Amino acid sequence: MSHFLVKKVAVLGAGVMGAQIAAHLVNCRVPVVLFDLPAKEGPKNGIVTKAIEGLKKLKPAPLGVADDAALIGQANYEEHLEQLLECDLVIEAIAERMDWKTGLYEKIAPFIAKGAIVASNTSGLSITTLSQALPDSLKPRFCGIHFFNPPRYMALVELINTPTTEAAVLDDLEAFVTTALGKGVVRAHDTPNFIANRVGIAGLLATMKQAEAFGLTYDVVDDLTGKKLGRASSGTFRTADVVGLDTMAHVIKTLQDNLGAGKIEDPFAALYGTPPVLAALLDAKSLGQKTGAGFYKKVGRDILRLDPQSMDYVPGGAKADEVVGRMLKKPAGERLGLLRHAQGAEPRFLWAVLRDQFHYAAVHLAGIAESARDIDLAMRWGFGASQGPFELWQEAGWLKVANWIKEDIDAGKALSNAPLPDWVFSGPVAAAGGVHTPEGSWSASSQQFIARRRLPVYERQHFPEAVLGAKAPSFAMAGTTLHEDDAIRLWTLDGPDGDVLIASIKTKMHAISPDVAEGLARGVALAEKSYKGLVIWSNDDNFSVGADLQAMLPAFMVGGAAMIDGVEAELQQVMLRLRYAAVPVVSAIRGLALGGGCELAVYSAKRVAALESYLGLVEVGVGLVPGAGGLAYIARRAAENAAKSSNKDVLPFLLDGFTAAAMATVGTSALDSRKLGFLLDSDVIVPNKHELLFVALNEARALYTSGYRAPLRRPFPVAGRNGLATIKGQLVNLRDGGFISGHDFHIASLIAGVVCGGDVDAGTLVTEDYLMTLERKAFCALLEHPKSQDRILGMMSTGKPVRN
Repeated sequence: MSHFLVKKVAVLGAGVMGAQIAAHLVNCRVPVVLFDLPAKEGPKNGIVTKAIEGLKKLKPAPLGVADDAALIGQANYEEHLEQLLECDLVIEAIAERMDWKTGLYEKIAPFIAKGAIVASNTSGLSITTLSQALPDSLKPRFCGIHFFNPPRYMALVELINTPTTEAAVLDDLEAFVTTALGKGVVRAHDTPNFIANRVGIAGLLATMKQAEAFGLTYDVVDDLTGKKLGRASSGTFRTADVVGLDTMAHVIKTLQDNLGAGKIEDPFAALYGTPPVLAALLDAKSLGQKTGAGFYKKVGRDILRLDPQSMDYVPGGAKADEVVGRMLKKPAGERLGLLRHAQGAEPRFLWAVLRDQFHYAAVHLAGIAESARDIDLAMRWGFGASQGPFELWQEAGWLKVANWIKEDIDAGKALSNAPLPDWVFSGPVAAAGGVHTPEGSWSASSQQFIARRRLPVYERQHFPEAVLGAKAPSFAMAGTTLHEDDAIRLWTLDGPDGDVLIASIKTKMHAISPDVAEGLARGVALAEKSYKGLVIWSNDDNFSVGADLQAMLPAFMVGGAAMIDGVEAELQQVMLRLRYAAVPVVSAIRGLALGGGCELAVYSAKRVAALESYLGLVEVGVGLVPGAGGLAYIARRAAENAAKSSNKDVLPFLLDGFTAAAMATVGTSALDSRKLGFLLDSDVIVPNKHELLFVALNEARALYTSGYRAPLRRPFPVAGRNGLATIKGQLVNLRDGGFISGHDFHIASLIAGVVCGGDVDAGTLVTEDYLMTLERKAFCALLEHPKSQDRILGMMSTGKPVRN
């Protein structure tokens, strides 16, 4: 096995994509230098400097922590080409001009290090043609690498080889992009727009054409083609506005320039014409969200939609017929049948859109992708679909749907008269009932089912994302179960990883109920008896959203706050049980870890967090204070940090933690959560969420093997009444200035009282149990406060915080 180590990356081109790729490399702690042309005026690196400064202002934020922009190296092609010799990977991301790209390759070729990979982040230009500008010595190490925008958040990266690209180069690059950058990789053939944009933009154009044919307005189409259809919530036309109509037009032009008569044959070539309404918007410089107007326009608080007949903006917000919404909740086979045979325009429009995508994907499979798996995963990762087209087709009944498509083609209803390929109706696919099987997915070019590429990097993914029909093992059924109830499952993997116990919370959004707390305590006892550690992990994007307030309501109704005091005391003891367990407890965090979920994390021996993890103590939003040890943790960490400093005054080290709790601040990434103090420098941040369990198990095992001992229970100093007075003085100014409400002031004062240790002298030594008692007292007092009750009921009924 080769060991391709990327010590440094060069990104060529400080435009939107190049700068954001550099930002994501920094997020993943990969050293990077960003190149561009020398500025004509001022410092030579001026273009790069401006681009890096711009990263701090972009939304959604390309950087996990804005200050990390300083970690991006700056260079220009006139002065710094020698720096390329230090780079193991060079990513070219300049404008989509073949002549500009090839000219740059000729300039950089003498400075590429031996063994380095050179890759172009083109969205659709021919990789093979680009490679011709390189010397023969570099061609084997050149390929395409297509990141989707924005690179931090979009999972998809397409890798594209040329006839001269060495196979090992693609394998090495796939391993790096998967593990180090956290991406999902598909291999695309070197065809115009590759896989995702080829299928996705064709689908978008088809949707526009069908919307016009069925006379549907843009807002209704977006309602139909968003979450209801299992796609991105922005639907079709809103997505086009967000992407940018000029960007969309560029991708369409790539199709127009390369496909059709006298070019690469494509039976759907007529589909690639620029829609008249899009052409009119481009002429008017109405490019979507970036210019404030496109298919939609925001005026004040109102969102207006374009009327394509008058080209004026009119009130929007129309929704699809509720009957169609009910159809879309039916099982796949019944759903498609209802849409196809319905009388209304909306359901028939949806059938036409889905039929066109099935038809297009089947006809082009052999030419654009190695297998059907690549198309389905590309549409999931690149366009936010919950299922790829082949998955939905297969789930609905392969041959039944195939015959419906054939009937529409024969009747002239489809967008092309190209017949479905023969493999759709006969042979292995028909016999298997679809393109995805446990043995592999259908390759139309090789006429066989092929398994997922077996690279060592994928051994780190215990439960990788799989396509429907592959019958991949479900984490809910995998391994050996030691205990399971409605709240939690305690289990182990089979094989060598079975020496660490896993706890998977099963409640909705993994809320922490008394039953969950009891299950975690059981897990600690079981791990101490028979295993090397306990890992708390679940296979979705919610680690835990906090305490299950609804589960506490019956106790509150029966016994009031006194009853809740007992429930909270038990939960606090579970947190201490985790912290002082005889074996290491590791929280494997992915997505939201809020309130009690954050407390669960900070009381573990170690945390392993996916890059996109968001930790915070948010109880203020429901009119409460953290009640499961969160405030005790803030006070303890402040004391520990003060002990490492020459300044032994605890208060300066307390203020950030207090502010985070009082303002319900949530980290915008694992990096930002570390800055807030909810993750430590010793914790591990993992770019790829599918590797989280692998890393967490190994961290628990490593701690155990190194002779893990729980921290000793020791008292620590608090800020006391002097610190409390200082904080309350600042809160008074905020209240009197109208920045916070009276109830906000009351809650924040209670938080300050706990983290400062109550009415004691500064420097008084206290225990976690003492602070937890203060926490419970404040928590229960707020439970009985009418304004807090209003906040709780408001959140439970609407999901939105009430400010009172």
